Amino acid sequence: MGFLNSIDTSASGLTAQRLRMDTIASNMANVETTRVDNRTGPYRRQVVVFEARNASAPKKRFQRFLEEQSQAFNAANSGVRVKQIREINENEAPYRRVYDPSHPEADNEGYVNYPNVNIVEEMINMISAARAYEANAQVIEAAKSMAMRALDIGR
Repeated sequence: MGFLNSIDTSASGLTAQRLRMDTIASNMANVETTRVDNRTGPYRRQVVVFEARNASAPKKRFQRFLEEQSQAFNAANSGVRVKQIREINENEAPYRRVYDPSHPEADNEGYVNYPNVNIVEEMINMISAARAYEANAQVIEAAKSMAMRALDIGR
């Protein structure tokens, strides 16, 4: 059934965007964290990397045969999944340096390294993730509505 495939695809998008929003919230919560327990240095910004579902999985002969024979099989494997949650290192986005010689994490020159998190950028990413989440929820609602109307036709 085609509408179930669309619901499955949108559900994968909902899950991915929820994790993206959680990661963005973590970045925003740690914007002032100058030391992380398991390493020296401030918190590093994290980003979620998505990929198509089953994009990296090796395909078996039978699966390739089914893909060749049925477009519905390809539709069932659509969607998105989280490939990784990646930390942005200091080379990609430098830490924010603030002069505060009284801070316990200050270096010899009196500067403190703060995380490479930009609140404005995080808010923009949060809005983008929320809109993508809403779009996926609307697709599920539309598929449900179409299924209900199809059932009404059968009465």
